[in-house]
Parts: sequence; C-alpha cells; structure tokens
Amino acid sequence: MHPILNKNLFFVKEHVKVFKASNSFDIFDPETQQLIMQAREERLGFFTKMLRFTDYKRMTPFEIDINTPNGDRILTVKRGVAWFVSTVEVLDEKNVLLGKFKQKFFSIGGKFEVLDANERSLCWLKGKWTSWDFKFISNDGKEFATVTKKWSGFGKEFFTSADNYVLQIDDAVPANHSLRQLILAAVMCIDLVLKE
Repeated sequence: MHPILNKNLFFVKEHVKVFKASNSFDIFDPETQQLIMQAREERLGFFTKMLRFTDYKRMTPFEIDINTPNGDRILTVKRGVAWFVSTVEVLDEKNVLLGKFKQKFFSIGGKFEVLDANERSLCWLKGKWTSWDFKFISNDGKEFATVTKKWSGFGKEFFTSADNYVLQIDDAVPANHSLRQLILAAVMCIDLVLKE
C-alpha cells in the first residue's frame, strides 16, 4: 500500500469540463494544499464516450486509475455496465482485487456495502438524501470516515464548491489497512454512481 493513503484528510477536486465524457479528479492534502494524487479515466471506449452524452450515462462502465503525480499507480476503481444497481471493484497497484462495493436497491440517499476481496462485509457507505454527506459505518455502528462538502478545519468552516469535497478518515482505521484503500476508492464510486 502506498504511504500517502495513511493520511486522514483529503480534498478531492473534480475537473469540470463542458462536453466531458471522461472523469478526472485531483486529490490534495488540505493542510499543505499540495497535489498528492490524480484520478483519471483514460481507457474509454468509443461507444461509452457516446453514451456519456445521453440519458444512459449512469449505466456506462468506468475504469479510473488513481496515481501519484509522477504516475505511480495506487488503485484502480472499475465497474461494468450497470442496469439497476452497481457493483464496483477496487484493485491495488498490482491489479489484485482488494474489495467491492455493492449498491443497495431502493436506498434513499445511496447505500453501498463495502466488501473485502472474499466478499466479507467490512462496513457500509451511507448517504443522506437531503445533503451531500456520506459516512462509512461498521456493522456495529462505528464510524470509519466521512465524505462531505463542508469541513471544519483550522478554526473556520470551509465549504467546497459543487464539484469538490473532503474525505476524512478516522484515526481508528489502522495505518496500512486495506480499508483505507477502499474508502478512498469509494469517493470515486459516490461521484460516478450516485451523483452523476
């Protein structure tokens, strides 16, 4: 696992383009404002590109690589065609399956079960239908991380714009634990599956 994933706070900025087919994000350290990772969807087929400009956009497959700024791969997040609910796979830098997210049907605000590579449940990713707030919650109710559009940092409230958000991982998630990789990957999942 790349050591950058042991940080607890990440600022994710989506690249906004008119007529964009592919998705891309920059991930910063909010404390230093340094670019620490980039997420890019570079292998996009012709038909997928065309469908991204239609009502079928939410059903199209995606494959996003999360890399360091110098190009070292950290994670890959991918999904095939989604008819009603999504199953998203997360692969490590060596293309080994780390885990999956399984979207729950009829969930208000969005809900995914976070599974390890053997499909054992690790936690749930739950959203509120009234806002852009998501929490990673264990089966016994413990909170592992939050994704939000606002962040209380450095003594003042910080609100992000429509295409930016903050991921905060709890100190209770151990360093070098695969759950950290899955939590970061889930941020892409939220944006591409629920909020597109």
